[in-house]
Amino acid sequence: MSTEVQPLAPDALRENVREKYAERARQVAASPDCGCGPACCRTESGDPVTSGLYEADEIATVPGAAIESSLGCGNPTALADLHPGEVVLDLGSGGGIDVLLSARRVGATGFAYGLDMTDEMLALAERNKTEAGVTNVEFLKGHIEEIPLPENTADVVISNCVINLASDKGQVLREAFRVLKPGGRFAVSDVVAQGELPADLRRDMEAWVGCVAGALEEREYRRLLTDAGFTAVELQVTRVYDPRELAASIGTDGGCCGGNAPTWDDSAFARFEASGGRVVSAFVRARKP
Repeated sequence: MSTEVQPLAPDALRENVREKYAERARQVAASPDCGCGPACCRTESGDPVTSGLYEADEIATVPGAAIESSLGCGNPTALADLHPGEVVLDLGSGGGIDVLLSARRVGATGFAYGLDMTDEMLALAERNKTEAGVTNVEFLKGHIEEIPLPENTADVVISNCVINLASDKGQVLREAFRVLKPGGRFAVSDVVAQGELPADLRRDMEAWVGCVAGALEEREYRRLLTDAGFTAVELQVTRVYDPRELAASIGTDGGCCGGNAPTWDDSAFARFEASGGRVVSAFVRARKP
C-alpha cells in the first residue's frame, strides 16, 4: 500500500484556518481583557511563539483586545523602519494590532491597510480601531493570494505569522510584489523551517493552523521571493523554538481557543531535530526594484 503523503486541499486548509481564527476573535470579543481566560492569557503565558513580542510603550497605545487577538510570531512594525507619510499593508491583519501600531508610526500623512479573510477578526479590528481613535486605517476583507488593492499602492508590506498558513505562498509573494510601489519594501515576521520538515507533520491540519507545518524552508522562501521579482532578500532569525515546547504550546492553544489538541506523532519533531533541522521565527526583508 502506498505511503505517499497527499497535499492538503487548499480550500479545506483555508476554512480550517478561518474557523480557528474566528473562534479566537469570538472569545476575545466576549472577554477582551483576556480572550481565553486567566489560565492562558497570551500576554502573561510565556507562549514560545506569541509572548513578549511588543514593548510596554507599544502595548499602552492599543486596546487590550488587539493584543489578546494577536497570534503573531514577531513585531514587524518595530523592524520595518516605517516613516511618516508611508502607506503600509498588513497581510492577515487579525485584530489589527500591527495595523494600529503602523498607523501611528506613519502619522497623519500616512495610511495603514489591514487585509483579513475572517469576518469575526475584521469586526474585532474595527472595534479596536474605534477604541484606539485612529483614523488613517482601513480594514479590507479578502485573501492574501488576491489582494483587493491596485498595483503600486503600498510603500511597505508587512505580515505577522500568516504567510506560512497560505497554501500557495508563491502567489502571496507575487501579489505583495504587485501592490508595492517601485522601491517598496517587504518586511514580514514568519515561522521558517531550516531543514526539511517531515512529510507527515506537514500533512497534519492542526499543525498548519499552529504555524508549524506550513513553514517554508529558508532556501525555498528566498527562492520564491526572488522568483516573484524581489531583490535584496534577507532573513534574520529572531527566535529558535524547541519543538517540544511548540507541541505543548499548540496543544494548549487548541484547548483554549476552540480547536482540538494536536494529533501528530511527536516523533515527527524528533526526526526533524535529529536531522539538524530547526523551526525559527524570522524577520524576512526584500525590496521591489
